[in-house]
Amino acid sequence: MKSEELFKEALNLFPMGVNSPVRYYSPIPVMFKSGKGSKIIDVNDKEYIDYSLGFGPMILGHANEEIIKKMNDQIENGILFGSITENEVQFGKIIKNAVKSIEMMRFTNSGTEATMHAMRLARGYTKRNLILKMEGGYHGAHDYSLIKSGSGTMTFEKPSSDGVPEEISKTVVVGKYNDKENIENIFKKYGNNIAAVITEPIFGNIGVINPENDFLPFLREITDRYSSLLIFDEVITGFRFGFKAYQDIINVKPDITTMGKIIGGGMPIGLFGAREEIMKNISPSGDVYEAGTFSGNPLSMATGIATMNILKGKNYDYINNYARRIEKSLNDIINDYKLKAFVNRAYSMLQVFFNDKKVNNYGVAKNSDTNKFKTMFDRLLNKGIYVPPSQFETQFISFAHDDNDFQKTMDAYYSVLKCL
Repeated sequence: MKSEELFKEALNLFPMGVNSPVRYYSPIPVMFKSGKGSKIIDVNDKEYIDYSLGFGPMILGHANEEIIKKMNDQIENGILFGSITENEVQFGKIIKNAVKSIEMMRFTNSGTEATMHAMRLARGYTKRNLILKMEGGYHGAHDYSLIKSGSGTMTFEKPSSDGVPEEISKTVVVGKYNDKENIENIFKKYGNNIAAVITEPIFGNIGVINPENDFLPFLREITDRYSSLLIFDEVITGFRFGFKAYQDIINVKPDITTMGKIIGGGMPIGLFGAREEIMKNISPSGDVYEAGTFSGNPLSMATGIATMNILKGKNYDYINNYARRIEKSLNDIINDYKLKAFVNRAYSMLQVFFNDKKVNNYGVAKNSDTNKFKTMFDRLLNKGIYVPPSQFETQFISFAHDDNDFQKTMDAYYSVLKCL
């Protein structure tokens, strides 16, 4: 088959044949060539209903005609100038008007860049060195985020990647999401040296895990108490549940916010933003350095503007209710067949965990049956349903999904889960 031939070539070009580890799965990852709406088509011309959506960004579906027109218009006018453009100003105003905590911002090329610069900014602003991240929280692939998520409390963890110096790991403390007592104890021990707490407000890179027991308001309170900053990594959640950040839905205002994925309409993008007092520490107005040749590039800005203009007129109840229907149907199947599985959902994000416990933190999530998930993934794939290939990723709903997609999806799930 064409896919097998291409992947053999890819193996000679890229480590394990891929340019990002989450794209690899055995025996051969599906290789896609096109997409339209809720569907994607592989190089063997097989069609799939897509619930990965590029790991989240394609909330409007694939090949949206309005976005394509804006992209083509910008390509004809130039895609890089090495100077500020009108697109940046227009897009920045849209973000500022939609997210209450962001008075000033910097655009980057990825969520990884955004969180990296946000952590540096927090250290520069507070003149402190420690960053507190959550166990299992993912904030991109830079050194300060690749700290192993262990099970100990109040510990400096070892790097979870070779090539990250041990000295780096000594500047990152790992706490437990949804565990107030754990975070309180960490602050009692290290609080005067903690520059910032960084967290995904809803975990989306270990499956879907929601905050519980006012955990996020607690983080706001304890960071204020110790004069630390609170960073919400909304790379996934920004504009996913409504035309706003998740922070504005729950009314918890962080000091620094990072975004990406959806705001670029499928183009590479990221941003970090905060109130003016903090952002003015960024070079050249301050001493915290940040730069990027492609940051705020006209093409990403154009697709971002187009995406935001479309989303502003959308009723998010549509995608949230679609996900709710999937959740209910999956729970009915799980109950009917007495499977050891739970469905976690946050608005239009969801995931099936093969676990005998409700998943509310990293410790429970990591004990899920990944082999059973892989079996489900493979069988769904055969039936033309494409979900992210890992137990620890998230399924997303787009505005392009319709009732026919829903029925085909649930028919496939029924057949697959029955076998499991």
